[in-house]
Order: sequence, then C-alpha cells, then structure tokens
Amino acid sequence: MLWFKCNEFIPGAAIGVGFIGVALSFCLFLYEVTPVPDLHVICRMSQASEENLEVFRAERNEAFVLGYTGEVGRELIRDMALLKAFSKVYLIGRRYINLPDHLGPEFEQVIVDYDDLDSYADVFRNVKYGFCCLGTTRAKAGKRGFVKVDHDYVLKSAELAKAGGCKHYSVLSSQGADKNSSLLYPRTKGQMEEALKVIHFEQLSLFRPGLILCDRRESRPSETFFRTILKPMAYFFPTAVTTPVQVIARAMINDAIHPIRHEPVLLYENRAIHFLSGISKQCS
Repeated sequence: MLWFKCNEFIPGAAIGVGFIGVALSFCLFLYEVTPVPDLHVICRMSQASEENLEVFRAERNEAFVLGYTGEVGRELIRDMALLKAFSKVYLIGRRYINLPDHLGPEFEQVIVDYDDLDSYADVFRNVKYGFCCLGTTRAKAGKRGFVKVDHDYVLKSAELAKAGGCKHYSVLSSQGADKNSSLLYPRTKGQMEEALKVIHFEQLSLFRPGLILCDRRESRPSETFFRTILKPMAYFFPTAVTTPVQVIARAMINDAIHPIRHEPVLLYENRAIHFLSGISKQCS
C-alpha cells in the first residue's frame, strides 16, 4: 500500500516541479526580452568608453581599489592592468598579498586598519577615482561583522575619499538592495546605498549584480548550490539573475572611462551591468 501511494505521488510531484520549471523559464524569458530603461544610453556609454580609452590614458588618472582580494576586486584589477587605463592604482587592504605577475608597477598595495581609517586619510588624497568591492558574509563574519564590512567600512572609506578629492566613487552593491527589507543582507546594502548618496560625490555609481558567477577561492556552500542549479538559466537567460565576474569588472571600468555624464547618482541593475560591459550582444 505504501509503495502504491508513493508510486502515485512521485509522478504528480514530478509534474508539479516540471510545471514550476516551465513557469519560471517563461517569467525569465519575459524578463530577458523586457526593454531596459535607457538601454540606448547605456550601450552608448559602453561604446564611448572604448572610443575614449586613449584620451583617458593620456589624462594619467589615478584610482584606488578597496576589496581587491575578493572575486570582483581581483577581476577588476586584472582588467585594469589589461586596459592600462590608470597611471596609478592604490590597492587598499588590511594585509599584503602576493600580487599576480600580470600587474604592472603602477599597482601599489597600501595597508590600513579599517577600524581606524581616519589615521590613513592621506591614502585617499588626490585620487580621482575610487572603486569599492568590499564585502563579506554573515556566515563568515557574523551579523555585526557583516554590517561593519558591508556598511561601515564602505561609508567611512567614501567619506575620506570625498574629503580627499575623489570625484567618482563606484560601489559594488547587490541585486535586491532595499533599505526597508526585513532581511539583513538586502537591508544593509540598501542602507549603504542611501548613506552614500548624501555624501554627494560628483559621480556615484552603484552596481547591483545578480548571483556572481565565478570560481570562488573561499567556500560559500549556498552560493555554490545556487550557481549549480542556475547554470542552465544563465545559459538561456544570461542577463536575468546571474552576472559573470568579468562582466561586473568591465562594466565598472567602462563607467569610469566613458565621457558621458548624466545625473550624479547612477544605479546599474543586473541587466544594465551586462549591457554596460559591452559583452551583451544586445548592444551590437
């Protein structure tokens, strides 16, 4: 009798799961084909960054990068070295690491104590471009540690950067960031974004990628699980819920290089990040 009931249940469950999968795929398809607001402007930014690269190099701009040992930060400085867009890049962190061989002499590590950043204000002086890729997880750092890294350190760095003359501050946030969320992660990201806006940079760029696709060096079991099950969706719907780390890095650099300027705060959602990177074929 038990076998009979299971035999009846399993096909029904399979049909239900299949139906959910079809419905989800249909929703992702609709999301994928829905027009992105100001898509033509974002694509123009991507194209203009390539056209403006030589001019940007000639200006000999300097930049700093926070969180350069993380997945996005590592890819960001790799791309910076490839494009040779900046004459000097200060890599700000809490400890020295062995830098990859492909990084040239323009990259310099600067060690700081994030709990006493005021003592390192000179590090941020006269550096026009700032890139912040700071981030951790609650599982790794605990609730307070997560808030300290993803909110407090980001804001303190921004305040010192603004005081030191930083004109353009680019920050890695997250899809779903919402200051009013009941969940810690999106709420912290949303509160961080809102606090950055009142610092009043000439240009503040907020990037909200989806699930970041990369081969992480540190273990994050939940992310590994979701990356595995979302691989088929990432293939068929590449701009919906996932973002390769290379796409984020190139989008952040393109945003700095292009000469087109609009409102002082630019918010790039996941699909816009894909298009800004120049990798998406929808800009062709």
